[in-house]
Amino acid sequence: MRALSRFVSSTIAIVALLRAAEALANPAIDDSALRTRQTKLDNGLTILTLEDHTTPVVAFQMWIRVGSSDETRVTGLAHLFEHMMFKGSKHIAPEKHGQLIQSRGGRTNAYTTSDMTVYTTEIPSEALPLVIALEAERLANLDISQETLTSEREVVLEERRMRTEDQPGGRAREALYTLIFQALPYRWPVIGWRSDIANTTIEDCRAFFSTFYVPNNIVIAIVGDFDADTALEQVRESFGSLVPAPEIPRYATQEPRQDGIRRARVYFDLRAPVFATAWLAPPSGHPDAEALDVASEILSGGRSSRVYRRLVHEEQIALSAHSVYSELARAGVFGTFASVRPDASIDRVEASFLEEIARLRDEPVSAEELETAKRQIEVSIVYQLTTNEAIAGRIGYDVTILGAIRPLEDRLAAIEAVNADDVQRVARTYLTDAGRNVVHVVPPPDSIEPAQGGS
Repeated sequence: MRALSRFVSSTIAIVALLRAAEALANPAIDDSALRTRQTKLDNGLTILTLEDHTTPVVAFQMWIRVGSSDETRVTGLAHLFEHMMFKGSKHIAPEKHGQLIQSRGGRTNAYTTSDMTVYTTEIPSEALPLVIALEAERLANLDISQETLTSEREVVLEERRMRTEDQPGGRAREALYTLIFQALPYRWPVIGWRSDIANTTIEDCRAFFSTFYVPNNIVIAIVGDFDADTALEQVRESFGSLVPAPEIPRYATQEPRQDGIRRARVYFDLRAPVFATAWLAPPSGHPDAEALDVASEILSGGRSSRVYRRLVHEEQIALSAHSVYSELARAGVFGTFASVRPDASIDRVEASFLEEIARLRDEPVSAEELETAKRQIEVSIVYQLTTNEAIAGRIGYDVTILGAIRPLEDRLAAIEAVNADDVQRVARTYLTDAGRNVVHVVPPPDSIEPAQGGS
């Protein structure tokens, strides 16, 4: 079976390269995602099916419309269930789910964000009925027991320690989001606060699962070498008996306007301090998204970008620097992170970076910079055509977050339409002095005693 898995992975990689090369060489791109068939069962389950018989592989993804921003009383539950979903059900032993898929040459994984939890599987075509049955089984009969909770809670606490508490970048991001968001539930980390994870009860877990892991809160995307009619019948038979929720609670809070710079200083034992700054930006699907993407690319999209070139190469005060416009369902974040050289001043890094932001606001970008940034973004967008997994991810995201599949032609046209005035306009609109949030992660001074308590 390992040989089959290696063959499948190699085949996918080769086809991906061929598709990407073909797409970039042809101005008129065949957007296969637009051929997606959308079906809704009586219980509200949405199914997206797209046949592609290029390779004998199928991508199956289950998108749950629940993330950390849906946690009303206890944080970390959405991410905790990403773990618990693999710990067995009434008819499947713990860890057996993944073992069954791997034994047939497939692979399975999951991830959680602020807005969603996604379970992904890639399998040879003949294993699709097994995956459908396994997913329906754990939705209907998941083992939400004290034993499972105790086990996975320790795993998550260790993950939090390794990825956030012991990492200066993780500390910076966590502090930054608590500054950016004063009202919206994006202010707490996806993994949750340590005290919440440690004190989560089995009642909390069962209430969360029964509220959000319901068919009318789920989108299933199936892309690849399969027969859509047959698969739909299998999904209908396996998932059709699941009971929908009468109501799925959502936050109605709106983020208030920020009227001044917010700052945080985090003390951490490190040699290279971390500088982070960010602004509240518009949500996914906003008309200004493409211009913000281009602005981010011009600032620090690669080694030739403005911020990287200035901070790392010219002034040699940073080891690395990058910015990104992160789209969320109800808001966005335009942020920049820099790793400061141990012999450099973090204040100088901040000052140099702010000069580049001011230049972006005050001076039109050059035609060369603009075109380079747009081409780089287009390449990354076209990559969404390259594998069944990528296409499933695209249509799953679009339907889950945007409500419909956005034509690739529209996305590329929007990028192409961005001009120097647009970049300057979004920089002036969103990257304001009064709307800035700043975090410095620095070594503690000798006079400061270590803080007590958990996080």
